[in-house]
Amino acid sequence: MLEKTYEPAAVESRIYDAWLDAKAFAAGAGAKPGAETFTIVIPPPNVTGSLHIGHALNNTIQDILIRFNRMLKKDVLWQPGTDHAGIATQMIVERQLAEKQMDRRSMGREAFIDRVWEWKSESGGTIMNQLKRLGASADFSRERFTMGDRGAADDQMVRAVTKVFVEMHKRDLIYRAKRLVNWHPGLETAISDLEVENIEVKGHMWHLRYPLADGVTYEFPVKDEEGNITGHETRDYIIVATTRPETMLGDVAVAVHPEDERYQSLVGKFIELPLVGRRIPVVADEYADPTLGTGAVKITPAHDFNDFEVGVRAGVEPINVFTTRGAIIDADFIPAQYRGLDRFEARKAIVADLTALAEENATRGLDHIEDKKIMVPHDEKSKLVVIEPFLTDQWWVKADVLAQPALASVREGRTKFVPQQYENTYFAWLENIKPWCISRQLWWGHQIPAWYGPDNEAFVAYNEAEAQEAATKHYGTAVELTRDPDVLDTWFSSALWPFSTLGWPDETAELKRYYPTDVLVTGFDIIFFWVARMMMMGLEFLDEEPFHTVYMHALVRDEKGQKMSKTKGNVIDPLKLVDEYGADATRFTLAAMAAQGRDLKLAISRVEGYRNFVTKLWNAARFLEMNECRRVEGFDPKANKLALNRWIVGATVRALASVHQGIEDYKFNESANNAYDFVWGTFCDWYVEFAKPVFNGEDEAAKAETRATAAWALDQILIMLHPMMPFVTEELWAETGKAGPKRENLLILTEWPTHEGLEDVAADAELAWLVDVISNVRSVRAEMNVPASAKLQLVVTGAGEQTLARLVAGTSLISRLARLEEISPQNQVPGESAQFVVGDATYALPLAGVIDIAVEKARLEKEVGKLDGEITGIDKKLGNEQFVSKAPEEVIEEQKARREAAIDRRLKILEALKRLS
Repeated sequence: MLEKTYEPAAVESRIYDAWLDAKAFAAGAGAKPGAETFTIVIPPPNVTGSLHIGHALNNTIQDILIRFNRMLKKDVLWQPGTDHAGIATQMIVERQLAEKQMDRRSMGREAFIDRVWEWKSESGGTIMNQLKRLGASADFSRERFTMGDRGAADDQMVRAVTKVFVEMHKRDLIYRAKRLVNWHPGLETAISDLEVENIEVKGHMWHLRYPLADGVTYEFPVKDEEGNITGHETRDYIIVATTRPETMLGDVAVAVHPEDERYQSLVGKFIELPLVGRRIPVVADEYADPTLGTGAVKITPAHDFNDFEVGVRAGVEPINVFTTRGAIIDADFIPAQYRGLDRFEARKAIVADLTALAEENATRGLDHIEDKKIMVPHDEKSKLVVIEPFLTDQWWVKADVLAQPALASVREGRTKFVPQQYENTYFAWLENIKPWCISRQLWWGHQIPAWYGPDNEAFVAYNEAEAQEAATKHYGTAVELTRDPDVLDTWFSSALWPFSTLGWPDETAELKRYYPTDVLVTGFDIIFFWVARMMMMGLEFLDEEPFHTVYMHALVRDEKGQKMSKTKGNVIDPLKLVDEYGADATRFTLAAMAAQGRDLKLAISRVEGYRNFVTKLWNAARFLEMNECRRVEGFDPKANKLALNRWIVGATVRALASVHQGIEDYKFNESANNAYDFVWGTFCDWYVEFAKPVFNGEDEAAKAETRATAAWALDQILIMLHPMMPFVTEELWAETGKAGPKRENLLILTEWPTHEGLEDVAADAELAWLVDVISNVRSVRAEMNVPASAKLQLVVTGAGEQTLARLVAGTSLISRLARLEEISPQNQVPGESAQFVVGDATYALPLAGVIDIAVEKARLEKEVGKLDGEITGIDKKLGNEQFVSKAPEEVIEEQKARREAAIDRRLKILEALKRLS
């Protein structure tokens, strides 16, 4: 006998262990001989990570696809694993060392790396274990790590990375050059754009006077407050503006627009850099915008990405003024008072000195300070360290070359994005792609396979012996080599994930069988950082796209549409949802809300609602068990005699098909909602209620048929819900399998059914009519505020022969479920009644003496007026450009939702009034 209540906490770990014991997650588990493959590689979460709500959504969608395709009897592989997360992992271990008054440099590289591996063995499996609590059915026996097993050179995952680097270098796709990077002064390493977060802060724009050299002057137009030119003044200086005055120490030019008449005479002339005294040219470049500020821009190529490009075009050499820690370098061209100062201390000193210059001479030094909000790049993790553009030697990939085949794959339809709109994002990034910096100044990661000779000549090789051989050939004699201390960008190794996890560069059976994979499920924010790079690497090394479909899931926001953040205190922990409501309710909520291209607004009330759905399913199964509904050997739904059973069979088949189609089309919300509507509405609310009189009746043949049909339909329900709600369905599959024929498999390995010829048009029409009549009576009662205890009369007019026959057959059911005292066919509709039409007949509920019709009409009309006012008010707001431009996105969405709800309510009330007319 089923327990009275379903307790997820008591069931989920036991069910999960049963799946593991049965090796149900193993590659190919349950597949038919010769079955086609279906493969997903998990986006490897950082080894440092813990499960957040985005992970929960991402992995729920993957698991739905995996479980569904496994039930289709395909040869399924869900390849799991984690990313070594270079910066994040190194930061964690360094913090632990700092607590013990230790640091990595005093330990040495080898000892530090050993310490990181120790940390990984102790704490690195957290997120994989958390995914298991969600029900993830990945093949954990094949779990991979981007650094392999302790980073050994002969480890397959390490060999894959080494081979790609060496071969790309041979193909002239990787090179070493001095270019600008995002530099983290705290960690002293280059970082990717994804690790930079631009934060708006209250800042300043310092306007500085740069004196022209050699006695040069020019006429500068003077304007009034309205922007009209009122005259000219002779100037021997140019005013430039900057948010980072400390970078002026590295200025190498001042740029003006070539068509800016104010400065055309100065192009080719020189400026004497204040405080430094260096002569720098005035150059013409379209980067300078005549409409912004004074139209003149200081150019510091070593410390600004745009300035770097201007410097290249102007042919001026960049000058670096920062150390790797963000202090001013000790160099002869730097005034002594600034050398060694932290960049922000240097800023204060430079501004003070420029202020002093202005006090001595009104045409020199600081012109004025403008307070303004500015975007400042910070490190994405702590949001405390300001990131600097920094000129340094790094390893680069010619991404523009690799991008061409990757662009063609999507343009020519070999790989598609779902939703399709994300193709535009993909194209925009790849069409404007820049060289990819792949080196990081860290110790944790794949060390770059390059060795340097005494003159800094680089020798890229598979190992030191091969590098030594190349160096000896180059120099004519053996020389001492030094290995590059840098490691590769984490995204470099993860770009190989679809094939490195399958054994490449070895020609394994798994690689041959499961590559290319099928679907990649990921977030829109890493289209460029990961998706595009996997495309590039797959095409470069295996001559084939790594997947045919990229499903981009949306962002999970809070119920008001706000982005979740710790500072707002609106973060929802998926593990707490699992603890409180169960994994099934959590998963089903995420699936039901996963509409293509639309962010999820997650409210706890939704999870509570789907927990109730789990309970509803459990209670329905329990009710069937109490009524002796057991599976019958050889049951054939086609042999059913009762319209009730023929109807539910057809409805079940349609529901299965709609869930199937929704998953195939990546419309997970439609699958979930169709399943929910069928199970809660059609099966529980209607079929089970309609079946009660049969169970309580005397017709044994009808009882037997209905019991067998109900048990069959419950099996189909467990199958259709399993990809989304695996735990409760597996538990019910086992429990209901204790009676009737023996189950052949766990539900997870059961074949998704294909049913043909089971729909019955006549039965569908008969039961649809019955549902319509009862639903309409219930609607009238609710809309008209009819007391629940009141038993009404139902008058039927204009009924044809078929309807009259249905009324006779269904009288007891309709009366019980619609709370009616009498159903009577008549020739005329009685006065003061609410009416509705179903088929050929008009149905009337006389309400005189039950409610005050006039008062009820007035109440409904008043509510319509109130709703009209609400809709008009919202329309005014949404039509106000000022409101729309200033209001947060979540406020706009809330107003739209309120408008939609008001319109729906208004239509229902108008329908009620129509019934009373």
